[in-house]
Amino acid sequence: MAETAAKQEALSKTRLRLWLKLLKSVNGIEAEIRRNLRDQHGTTLPRFDVMSALARFPDGLKMSELSTFLKVSNGNVTGIVDKLTEEGLALRVAVPGDRRAQVARLTPKGRAAFEELATHHETWIDELLDAGRRKISRRFRAASIWS
Repeated sequence: MAETAAKQEALSKTRLRLWLKLLKSVNGIEAEIRRNLRDQHGTTLPRFDVMSALARFPDGLKMSELSTFLKVSNGNVTGIVDKLTEEGLALRVAVPGDRRAQVARLTPKGRAAFEELATHHETWIDELLDAGRRKISRRFRAASIWS
């Protein structure tokens, strides 16, 4: 019985170490994506996320829906949408029957800008994961966390 408990504890510690390594990897990938967006496109990950959400909903999203979808505050979304609107990348349209609500959507210029960003984003993710593929695979096999 003590041997089984010791094995379970060792397995638990191994899983914890793996989780911490995965978290470190994810944080490193996110930092690289943020850096690439900033250095190569003069933009931010939150701005990319807003454009991505709006690209998924061509008819637009209410500001409250957008903040819920992205799991951020209305204030964060409002500032980003305001800036996108100033740059002609997004627009706000009043919701018929609701004087307070507005729907945000990408303009054709915004859609084109997002498509370029999304293409680069996908390439970066592919390259980063390809570079780490063998290393991550070895970690999973070595950890034997599923036994």
